Amino acid sequence: MENLNNLINKKNTATLKKNYIDACSDKDFKNYINTLNIEEDLLIKYTSSLMDVVTERKECKKCSSFNNCTHSVKGYVLTPEKVDKRLRFSYVACSKYQSYLENNKNVTYFDIPRNIKSASFKDIYSDDKKRVPIIKYFKEFIEASIKGEKCKGLYLTGNFGTGKTYLIAALFNELSKKGLKSTIIYYPEFLRNLKSSFKDDYEEKFDYIKKSKILLIDDIGAENCSSWNRDEVLSTILQYRMEEDLPTFFTSNFSLEELEEHLASTSSGIEKVKARRIIERIKYLTINLSLVTKNRRN
Repeated sequence: MENLNNLINKKNTATLKKNYIDACSDKDFKNYINTLNIEEDLLIKYTSSLMDVVTERKECKKCSSFNNCTHSVKGYVLTPEKVDKRLRFSYVACSKYQSYLENNKNVTYFDIPRNIKSASFKDIYSDDKKRVPIIKYFKEFIEASIKGEKCKGLYLTGNFGTGKTYLIAALFNELSKKGLKSTIIYYPEFLRNLKSSFKDDYEEKFDYIKKSKILLIDDIGAENCSSWNRDEVLSTILQYRMEEDLPTFFTSNFSLEELEEHLASTSSGIEKVKARRIIERIKYLTINLSLVTKNRRN
């Protein structure tokens, strides 16, 4: 009699093959995999992710502008590549927006408004003395980065609408001109997107953010805190970035003390020690500046 593991493996293999056959009934899916020089046995194992690739490419045909792109990484399309005996899925620039991306190729955005993508130092308000320490820090960061010196990121806190995200995006766009790569994620939406990709490209998305050369986690504290996003996502990202000395930036409406309270409270109860660990990592990675001034969105 076959042992239980063999029976389970056979059942899983049969299910994967059926899913693949069903997917091949879609003309677009069949045409796409025919363009890949990859053996069928390997394609069968990655049917779900390949279906996502085809779905994105179908959306590309209907896309009218860069700003209407619905992909997880705007302007990029999920693409498979054979690596040893597995497939690796990564984001490759969409041919439609190659020229646009060439001008913004060093900054990757996840769910960030259009005006942030075009942020520039020349448009920063110079009439607000409360911005002076931040701008001074930016100049020091740029100089250190160009020289290849290690430099701490920034935890920028302040009231709503003061331009915190715009300021750091302007810095990143300036760094882009000097060939330095960076990533900006709107943290609450990134978590929702990450959670929905568990069965597909979760690892690729997570690793991309974790290993970004320079990272802005925008609006931390606006998310619904859970043990998962605090301990499995945020803690892991920060631990890796500490070990690798990767510059990390944050914007928040919370002070560090308020953020600690936010991170301590989950459906599992109040977990002060775990929240404190996160705050200590943020303190290690950043200097803390505040921008408490008038709301410029009104």
